[in-house]
This record gives sequence, C-alpha cells and structure tokens, in this order.
Amino acid sequence: MTRYYRPPWRIDIEWRPGVTRPVPASVLARVTAAALEAAGAPPPASLGLVLSDDAQLAELNAVHMGESGPTDVLSFPLLPIEAYPSHPGRALGGRDRPGATGAPEGFVLPPGRRPHLGDIVVSVERAIAQAAEGRGGQTGDVRWSPADELRLLVIHGTLHVCGWDHLEPAEATAMRTLERKLLAGS
Repeated sequence: MTRYYRPPWRIDIEWRPGVTRPVPASVLARVTAAALEAAGAPPPASLGLVLSDDAQLAELNAVHMGESGPTDVLSFPLLPIEAYPSHPGRALGGRDRPGATGAPEGFVLPPGRRPHLGDIVVSVERAIAQAAEGRGGQTGDVRWSPADELRLLVIHGTLHVCGWDHLEPAEATAMRTLERKLLAGS
C-alpha cells in the first residue's frame, strides 16, 4: 500500500498482485482528492482505494450487495450520510447506507489521527473491458481509454462514500454532472 498526501486528504492506494496499472496511482490519488473536496468530505480525512480484479469484486458483490457476478466498483462508507453537506445527488428519502457506522457524536480522535471515510474497491479488469467494449462512462455507452474509465470509477466510488447516489433520476443527473466536471478537471 502506498500513501498519497493531497492535503487535507490522505489516500491509501493498494494494487492487488497481478492487476494491470493503466494509470499511475498518483493520478488516482489526485482525482480522489478532487472528488472528496467537491463532495464536501469533512477534512482532514483518509480514504482507502483498492485496485483489484473481477474475482474479488464478484466475491464482495455477493457478500455485501447480494448480487452475483462482478461489478466495476464498490464503496464502503464509514461515516453516516449526515457527515456530508446536503447536495442534489444525496440519497433521497434518507435511505440507509449499509456499513456506515460513524463515530458517536462528540467522539474525539487521538492527537494526530484523521478520521477514515471508508474504502473503495475497483475492478481494473472490468474497467479495461468496459472501455474496450464501449460500455464505459457509467452510462454504458462511452468508448474511451481504460485510464479514463478507471479515473471515472474512482471518482464514482468516492462520491458514493460521500453520500452521493444515482437511484433516482434527480440524483443520477447531479452525480453524472459532477463526475463529468471532475473528469474534465483532472
């Protein structure tokens, strides 16, 4: 694991053995930090990013989402949705966030420690396939480089950690708009 400091953020990036690296980890750290800033994550904080393959994502998808087969990205938020500012992409109706626990109100971390916002796991294998087959862009109809698809998936996962969702049309529009803005700026 490599730690990247993009103040006020620390991004912990781990490449699983044998996973292709279509984009440097430093670029992924930069887009993650930009997404945290844009999403209003409470600074300073850390976030974990694991770059893996379809086999691990299929296993995680089955265990945590009850779905069979691989997916491209899964997010595991640790803070409650209320830790983030209200925004148009926020989950409507206060849907519960599986796994989000957060610290009790008034909880103080030891000196020098930053809160951990959660973790994101991305299938680089799926990102490469989606890009090559023209099924990228989270809309399933974009043909671009594996590097672009991977950057998008990292942004997408980061926004999910920060309370963004896309189940409702208004949420999806807001989330896609912010994703495009962040991609254009990276």
